[in-house]
Amino acid sequence: MGRTFRMILCDQLQWGAAGCPLTPPLDLELPKGSLTAVIGSNGCGKSSFLKVIAGLQRPLSGRISVSAPRFGGIGYLVQQQAIDRQFPIDLRELVSAGFWGQRLDAGQRRQRLEQVLFEWQLDGLEARPLQALSGGELQRALLARASLMQASLLLLDEADAALDDTGQTLFWRHIHDWVRTGRTLVVVSHDLGRVRQEIGQCLVIDRLGCRYGPSGSLIGEAAYCQVA
Repeated sequence: MGRTFRMILCDQLQWGAAGCPLTPPLDLELPKGSLTAVIGSNGCGKSSFLKVIAGLQRPLSGRISVSAPRFGGIGYLVQQQAIDRQFPIDLRELVSAGFWGQRLDAGQRRQRLEQVLFEWQLDGLEARPLQALSGGELQRALLARASLMQASLLLLDEADAALDDTGQTLFWRHIHDWVRTGRTLVVVSHDLGRVRQEIGQCLVIDRLGCRYGPSGSLIGEAAYCQVA
């Protein structure tokens, strides 16, 4: 694969606490415009891997190359429990943070904001403070913020959590829409059945190490390793 079309390259990459790598060295290459799931049990290093990609955590060894600007080119959606619900902003302000770095006038911002709120079924909740949102509403607000970003690489850490059936439908529709527009997505999820159905390639992190390949063949193997 030519360098021009590469988004992420991991060369003998290891991450984790100092002196305690979570996995053997990882060699991995993800092309631009690809959709990849990251699966594994709690504590295996999935979230830390996203932080290394985002440049928020230094690897223990090896190197990682990301073909997206560090500022504005990478959108990182953390797990919902990392959000401070007591922070004194409303849903509109949370979602509008996705405009960061964009040169839009007030009318353009208003029109685009109204559009994404409608797409994520959040219209009418604009003035509601974070602490008054349900888990699903907050998760859709975070995803609406990602919709506003212009990042070419989106890192989503359990972004399908807390969503009901309607929210799940919206989530996966947007995932595939984002890929069709040329974005690269790396999605951490514990919903193995949905990953098998929606995402063709996955990275499995478990007690055997890291394995990358077709979701259909790797997910059954990963599920076995988690209970074995």
